[in-house]
Amino acid sequence: MSSMAIGDRPHVVCLPVPLQSHIKAMLKLAKLFHHRGFHVTFVNTEFNHKRFLQSLGPNSLDGLPDFQFETFPDGLPVSSDEDTSQDIFLLFNSMRNNFLPLFLNLLKELNDRAASSNTNPPVSCIVSDGLMPFPITAAEELGIPIAMFFTISAGGFMGSKQYPALVEKGLAPLKDESYFTNGFLDKVIDWIPGMKGIHLRELPTVFHTTNPDNIFFKLTVETMDRVDKASAVVLLTFDALEQEILDALSSMLIPPIYTIGPIDLLLVNQIPEDHLKSVGYSLWKEENECLQWLNSKEPNSVVYVNFGSLAVMTPELLVEFGWGLANTNYPFLWVIRPDFVVGESAIFPPEFVAETKGRGVIVNWCAQEQVLNHPSVGGFLTHSGWNSTIESLSAGVPMICWPLFADQPTNSWCTCNQWGSGMEMDKNVKREEVEKIVRELMEGEKGKTMKSKAMEWKKLAEEATGPQGSSSTNLNNLVNQMLLRKS
Repeated sequence: MSSMAIGDRPHVVCLPVPLQSHIKAMLKLAKLFHHRGFHVTFVNTEFNHKRFLQSLGPNSLDGLPDFQFETFPDGLPVSSDEDTSQDIFLLFNSMRNNFLPLFLNLLKELNDRAASSNTNPPVSCIVSDGLMPFPITAAEELGIPIAMFFTISAGGFMGSKQYPALVEKGLAPLKDESYFTNGFLDKVIDWIPGMKGIHLRELPTVFHTTNPDNIFFKLTVETMDRVDKASAVVLLTFDALEQEILDALSSMLIPPIYTIGPIDLLLVNQIPEDHLKSVGYSLWKEENECLQWLNSKEPNSVVYVNFGSLAVMTPELLVEFGWGLANTNYPFLWVIRPDFVVGESAIFPPEFVAETKGRGVIVNWCAQEQVLNHPSVGGFLTHSGWNSTIESLSAGVPMICWPLFADQPTNSWCTCNQWGSGMEMDKNVKREEVEKIVRELMEGEKGKTMKSKAMEWKKLAEEATGPQGSSSTNLNNLVNQMLLRKS
């Protein structure tokens, strides 16, 4: 494809939701498109573009002549502290109300540039984050194909797909505050294909609101309403992991579904020489000295702890988790972001610091895939975000799940009930509980069973991303059938 004239090259514009995990998955997919001969334009908000430059270095986003970064403003007040996550309510509101004209403007600018120079081809397709329905309007205006990339599991997608039914059956939004505590959420939902026995509380939590105008609730309903207008739906999973749900989804959706996970394995298998290596994925500076520390530990002996890029915790809870980990006597590597503790920095009592010296390492952020694939890591205490879940499955690492919001309860339910490679921890964290469940994971019978299940998933993930695997084939088909076709 590289011998094509510039004007004939396909030009994909990739637009992620401006959050760490979504950007990371989209950027990996964009590299795969580039490897297949696409000219790529990757769109970040100005705020996140600045954070990338701060964490990865001033030239990290220079890209290549045919892999470019563009930005537009996110419409939020400028934050004085650039190392914190933005207010997600404000961000999603702004996304819904302000992003379409900004995006259309950018597309027009890219096409004007293509018309006046022979270095950039015109935009031929869009890959947008599935949580943003508005780019469908942009694709319709330009008459080009659009793939909606949902950086979630098929189970998470299927759960969100039930929102119109929840509304119809009077189950959502919740009638009043008492519904959070009166056992209503313990109701078993029996109509979802491939998810037998799931409870209402284990569906994506966006409907946990009493306000029908809640931005996340409205956005989910709108997204599921408009998804049939897309040319393709792309899911970050693999066929063997969620076959039954995928089969059911195929008969429910108009656009074809392409599963392309785990994307890390796909990248490693297909682009061993990454010319875009300097283009990293992290909005926080990664502290990779912890990899040296892991080298000094026994195989399967370290507990890795990370609650993702959005969760926050009270100082009291942090201390309970800390002592629970300390009391197991296992070495642990714990990621605590600068903005992780509500209202203050993470401070542990001096006796905790003394007790865990040498066997507890705390970092602000790290290269998670490398950590999970390190032989000394034996278990993962996680919030069950989807990136973390699929990275853990494809590294063969069993999980303790402590899901908080969004699709995390669904991911945890699948991990524990369908895939057998995790166990869920009680919401109310007590140090004794933490100690007990970590010991079970690292040395108990259940932990051993989970480890062997996790290793089976690792093998299947490797097969899916191998040369003839389902995810590799799906990526090829996505490129050839959807993104290269002329509307």
